[in-house]
Amino acid sequence: MLPKVYLGRNVMMAIAGSMAIAVVSVPKASAQIPFLPQFQAPSSVSNDSNDRTVSGWIYLDGRRLFQIAASKSNFPERSEDIQNKLQKIAQNYFQSPPKTAVKVEVRKVNELPVIYVNGQYLMTVTSEDAGLRQVDISTSANQVAESLEEDLQQAKEERQTQFLINQGKIAAGTGLAMIVMSWGVYSWQHRSRKDSRQPIAPKPQRELFTLPAAAAAQPITTQLNQQQHLHLQEAKRRLFQLTQAGIWGGGSFFILGLFPYTRAFQVGIITAAQFPLRLGVVFLGTYVAIRFTYALIDRFTSTLISSGALLTPESSERLQLRVSTFSGVTKSIATGICVGVGFLLALVSLGIDIVPLLAGASLVGVALSLASQNLIKDAINGFLIILEDQYALGDVINVGDVGGLVENLNLRMTQLRDSEGRLITIPNSEIKVVANLSSRWSRADLTIPIAYQADTEQALQLIKNVADKISQELQWQHQILEPPQVLGIDQFGDRGLIIRVWIKTQPLKQWDVAREFRRRLKIALDEAGISISVPQQAIWVNDEQSLNFHSNGKGN
Repeated sequence: MLPKVYLGRNVMMAIAGSMAIAVVSVPKASAQIPFLPQFQAPSSVSNDSNDRTVSGWIYLDGRRLFQIAASKSNFPERSEDIQNKLQKIAQNYFQSPPKTAVKVEVRKVNELPVIYVNGQYLMTVTSEDAGLRQVDISTSANQVAESLEEDLQQAKEERQTQFLINQGKIAAGTGLAMIVMSWGVYSWQHRSRKDSRQPIAPKPQRELFTLPAAAAAQPITTQLNQQQHLHLQEAKRRLFQLTQAGIWGGGSFFILGLFPYTRAFQVGIITAAQFPLRLGVVFLGTYVAIRFTYALIDRFTSTLISSGALLTPESSERLQLRVSTFSGVTKSIATGICVGVGFLLALVSLGIDIVPLLAGASLVGVALSLASQNLIKDAINGFLIILEDQYALGDVINVGDVGGLVENLNLRMTQLRDSEGRLITIPNSEIKVVANLSSRWSRADLTIPIAYQADTEQALQLIKNVADKISQELQWQHQILEPPQVLGIDQFGDRGLIIRVWIKTQPLKQWDVAREFRRRLKIALDEAGISISVPQQAIWVNDEQSLNFHSNGKGN
């Protein structure tokens, strides 16, 4: 297992690497490519939805040129018409000799500025277009003409052979850098995975002489450290995958922006993948946050146990069950919080205003709280069960008429597995009185019937000898906490003299100890000639009634 410091350092380096790739992978022409948030077109809303003014961009080779505006009903037709005309004008211009200059004119037609490119009509500048730039119509037309002239000349230069060769060299260098960076990340990941499989170094000799409570808690801390290690490794694996995706995705996106023939694919990719990309980032971030939260919970619990703050000689055996329960419930709560925050972030990434949703959710929460009072009672009672340590995972309990091993415990319900293998689910609000058969210690309560004819003192001494012998054997002494108590004759029953024996054991070990004790006691009683009594009855017959019965029988 890797040291915690080394694991944390690797995780932070992986995060930094993925962030660096995301920054480096931004294309050189990114200032000319629309970013994800900018795809929400600005609009001015009027009373009629069809008269609402919307705006959008006109593109050339995937590069933004200028914005236009129109009513919602007319905008698609106008945008498509200008885009098609610009493509035709650009194709004609690109086919002209290399040093041919582009001529962009602004003419007045019906008191409105009209833009012509190389004598071909492109568009008419409207007041809505000028409103986007907050200038008058003539100034807006001149700004569009100047921008259009520069962009057309640049687009023509980018189609020259020498420029394409230079861009090809940059693309080849970028591809080589992508391969080198990807190989470096893969090597780093492989080395990190190899280091994580190194065996744990043996502990110094002085650490073997520890307190009993610390020795009992050692397997717990080892298990928590292993869980923490697994969660960190999973988070690192996802971050490495994100880094690889950033290298190849960002590099490919950058290469597409180098050539005018492929730059339009950038806009298409961003347009098609903006919402899936946002949701993917939110999903991955939520998943990594959950994994890190799990690792932090395990680290906190392991540190708390190792410090000895929760350890006493009486509670050392109990600690493992409590840690498992506390860790599982805390992780489920953390998962719910992370998923809830991730859901809200997903709504924000989709452009949905969550403020009204949160206001509505508060009202819905009040309504649900009134309609789901049992669930609230379950959660409150479950919280108190865990806080007060009434029982935990691995305990054997009796609730009313049912009982069994606690297999699952959360804030809503408790699940038991009884002796017949049935899974019993009990809502926490229904648990009023619970009997825990394995909290901190258990007791084997034995009742031994001895015949009335047996020597009582001999029987008591024999039982005590068998109990003392089993408690002193190495196999059983760690399960028996105190010397067995032979309480004496508990009652006179129809089966004979009832002798009661108490044996205090480790949790859940009372049944094993009781079975072994009964086996040994049966052998010892047989050897001593002391019989275990069976139920018996004595029938007394009145002699006078018997004589009358016989005489009446003879008379007949």
